[in-house]
Amino acid sequence: MAYDHLLSPITIGDLTLRNRVVMGSMHTGLEDHVRDIPRLSAYFAERARGGVGLIVTGGYAPNKRGWLKPLAAEMSSRLHAARHREVTAAVHEEGGAIALQVLHAGRYAYVPWSVSASAIKAPINPFKPHALSTKGVESTVSDFARSIALARKAGYDAVEIMGSEGYLINQFLAERTNQRTDRWGGTASNRQRFPVEIVRRARELVGADFPIMFRLSLIDLVEGGQTWEETIDLAYALQDAGVSVLNTGIGWHEARVPTIITQVPRGAWLDFTARLRSEVSVPVCASNRINTPELADAAIAEGKADLVSMARPLLADPEFVAKAAQDRADEINTCIGCNQACLDHAFSNKAASCLVNPRACRETTLVLSPVRTRKRVAVVGAGPAGLSAAVSAAERGLEVTLFEKGEEIGGQFRLAMAVPGKEDFTDTLRYFGRRLEVLGVDVRLKTEATLADLQQYDDVIVATGVAPRVPSLDGVDLPGVVSYADVLSGRVDPGQRVAVIGAGGIGVDVSTWLTQEHPETLDEWMEHWGVGDPAYHRGGLVEPAPRTPARHVTLLQRKTTPIGIGLGKTSGWAHRARLKQEAVRMVSGAAYEGIEAGPEGGLVVRYRVDGEPQTLSVDTVVLCAGQESVRDLWVERAGWHLIGGADVAAELDAKRAIEQGTRVAAAL
Repeated sequence: MAYDHLLSPITIGDLTLRNRVVMGSMHTGLEDHVRDIPRLSAYFAERARGGVGLIVTGGYAPNKRGWLKPLAAEMSSRLHAARHREVTAAVHEEGGAIALQVLHAGRYAYVPWSVSASAIKAPINPFKPHALSTKGVESTVSDFARSIALARKAGYDAVEIMGSEGYLINQFLAERTNQRTDRWGGTASNRQRFPVEIVRRARELVGADFPIMFRLSLIDLVEGGQTWEETIDLAYALQDAGVSVLNTGIGWHEARVPTIITQVPRGAWLDFTARLRSEVSVPVCASNRINTPELADAAIAEGKADLVSMARPLLADPEFVAKAAQDRADEINTCIGCNQACLDHAFSNKAASCLVNPRACRETTLVLSPVRTRKRVAVVGAGPAGLSAAVSAAERGLEVTLFEKGEEIGGQFRLAMAVPGKEDFTDTLRYFGRRLEVLGVDVRLKTEATLADLQQYDDVIVATGVAPRVPSLDGVDLPGVVSYADVLSGRVDPGQRVAVIGAGGIGVDVSTWLTQEHPETLDEWMEHWGVGDPAYHRGGLVEPAPRTPARHVTLLQRKTTPIGIGLGKTSGWAHRARLKQEAVRMVSGAAYEGIEAGPEGGLVVRYRVDGEPQTLSVDTVVLCAGQESVRDLWVERAGWHLIGGADVAAELDAKRAIEQGTRVAAAL
């Protein structure tokens, strides 16, 4: 594909962008400390070098009460602006453009001095905010405008005002969080005065042509959110006040509907964007779950958007745009929407990175520099760790041979992509497979390496992965007792009543696979999560339609903690909610006693909870009781390296495996 629509230029205000790709805002943790400015500059510069049209930074608070956390990023003084010139200069040197996002956290601020439209605590934050006084609102409006003016002085080409995702501006807009009785609350027009006044005052300070984007919440997905009529009225008012572009946001952070994780269908929200675009005269930018150039180009070609914002896809592959332009889209390292190294890190006070691209935000510390001496490297095992090591080593110019005893690359990752909602994982294997081909790696499938084979190599990387662990439990050898690998690979067709033993990430995934036989359509997904039309339902919420599970599943774990508590911080809640939707029975604190043949066929699982004996009659038992490292080839000697599951057989962890493979290759 030529991607002519996506790659065509567009002018907003006094800024002409070389294409329609916007790297959307995402907080990385590098924004918060002066010492990290060189790293932040390198991170953005690499994306600018990769061809993106416009980069949007993570959120910078207009004042201290707007901080996301203590000592968080802020743009409120000339000193702040001066420090940012290193960032803007680095992007401009690579031919790119960059916008500063101004974000006031409001009641989402993880500080005890947070403020909001009203003193109503967020369900995801322990701190109750103080209600801004009327004078405080006026002062905050001025702080926003000053921050925007400072961004221009810092060399930014544009700004984005964060008015979505449930932050302060959203808190003023929604009945849910604005119970004021002064001129900043009450009626919809009064609630809208806050963002409109911010834009009006900012426009007075920066002039008529400096681009101001506003991230508008298209559908709040919370009770007491905005109606569609209110959203369009706000869009008109913002347009009149001087907004140059309307970017789109979906849902609040406290919403009960997932909006960006991998189980959300690709392009799920584009029809809402198209509806907004038909109402306004300024350009509209689409966002959320758009991760391929095909989908992005189609959104513009079909008139659904003028620009496309992709945050995590540019984290996953800084060369996304260049590869699309050079007819190399099959080499794009596609974002899989897992959140494990980006948002999970950000919400855990860690620097962000990317599961499929561990060099993200580490451009200055994890460097794949060309080698001076071309050594021969053997990589044994083509799971995530081995693939990462082989590709990274080959990118450095090393001569790489990859041994894989199976018929295909992928290892445990190939099992993960069989899980409903994780279909995007297929793209990671497509990427690695294509890179192996482009880089000329000698891939030997259906070949089990021997010690004799490996003697001829300068370095050997053992990435032989894991095998499912078989627990010491009476009856595990009975027919009908199978491993998770048997199920996800399709080797076994489970019965209608299934017990899953082990409720870590694998147990949750297997339970999802067992209860859903067919891929959902977008309409079905919306119905099951209770997404309605905000033109008829405030906030876009309706009662979720019940699911009809394909099987009756009981998920058992030894631990007494709630099932799924160890899943990802920003996605685990949705996976747990999905299990409830599918009527999966979840049992914690199960002390297993054994499995035996049932008197009338099938199997009986015996266990105790709080000392009380329990029995469960099922057709199939699926063992998800962990893994064991496969190290048959491992020899501790110079030049040999052990990585991935072969090194640590904890819960399957592709993030650690891929990073470890990259780091080992970088050090060869």
